[in-house]
Amino acid sequence: MIFSKSVKRENYFLSQPHQPFFLLGIINAVVFMSLFALAYRSLVDITISVTFLHVYSLMFLVFSNFFTGFLFTTFPRFNQAQIVHKSYYLKIFFANVIFEFLFLVGIFSSINLVKIGLFALLVSHLFVVGKLYLIFKNGKSINKKDSFWILIANFFGLLGEALFLLYLFGILDLRFAINISFYMYLIFLTFSVAQRMIPFFSHSLEPKDPRFVGMIFTLFIFKTIASFYDTLGYVKIFEAILDLCIGIYMLREFLRWKLPSFNSPAILWVLHLGLFWLPVAFLISGLTLLVESVWGINFYFMGIHFLSLGFLSTVFVGFGTRVILGHSGQPPHTDSFAKNIFLFVQVVLLLRVLYSVSIAFDLKLEPLFDISVTAWLILFIVWGLRYGKMLVYKKNI
Repeated sequence: MIFSKSVKRENYFLSQPHQPFFLLGIINAVVFMSLFALAYRSLVDITISVTFLHVYSLMFLVFSNFFTGFLFTTFPRFNQAQIVHKSYYLKIFFANVIFEFLFLVGIFSSINLVKIGLFALLVSHLFVVGKLYLIFKNGKSINKKDSFWILIANFFGLLGEALFLLYLFGILDLRFAINISFYMYLIFLTFSVAQRMIPFFSHSLEPKDPRFVGMIFTLFIFKTIASFYDTLGYVKIFEAILDLCIGIYMLREFLRWKLPSFNSPAILWVLHLGLFWLPVAFLISGLTLLVESVWGINFYFMGIHFLSLGFLSTVFVGFGTRVILGHSGQPPHTDSFAKNIFLFVQVVLLLRVLYSVSIAFDLKLEPLFDISVTAWLILFIVWGLRYGKMLVYKKNI
């Protein structure tokens, strides 16, 4: 009798970088948004402010995990470098799971545990950015301009995360940490990736302005500085004008690319939609800031949510779906179910905008907060159930 040696089968869920990090991001989106909603309604007691919980968890526990999975998968290709080895990204993944759980426990029990969790997550993020830097440095690609800006955005992410930690030690104002992390990391990084990938996917032959990304970076720096001091009337007017200039400049460049939005499959037009939400969000932000300056009406972060839900979430759901399909061996396609998910992102945005309008004009529509949060949770639960099995088991849909 011949006995064959048993071959240990590789765990598919851990076989590619995007799979564990995407799933962790989806789980965190549900867990921490639920916790935020409960804390906002004073239904649970937490050791940190509700604002801190909301912005930090979304930026560094939800979207940073998506960024890590996406960039560990695609950044080596951008730079013609070696892939990120499994032993490396798994250490970061399991470290994130442990440190995020520590942060979660600290929210309910001890501010010192929260500080330890934040410091540990900062170190973990440092290893992510360090690997991206080595990929950039050692890659054989001739053109690394887009990779350079992606890397710069990640350095700002490290800075922003460090500023959140300093805030917990009472060293600086929370607004510094939020604004740098939001504009220079979250939005600028997503923009840097989108402006490279979306024209490529769309087979756009129009040459891009070589100064475009650098100019947006400079304008974002001014935007971030202005947002620190926009409680001053003249600074708020300057910020409003700056937002309008950013929106017009972006819109002009995006239109010049002649993206075939109305003749594209859904997996592509949703990316076009997300891309155009970016200049629209800045235009709306500029207009609302002008109204706030002149009439004193507070639109309760409407511009920020146009950026985070309209641009960021739409692009992430579009890119995420494309990556999950493509790296599981399926063509990047969409059925009616997926199209409805894309459209539902816009419903979530609309509900959150209506809540801002309700506050601005004192319409007393408080249930809109709970409805918009519930819609966000439904979005990530449905999207996670739909594509999560492909991340874990490579099951076709």
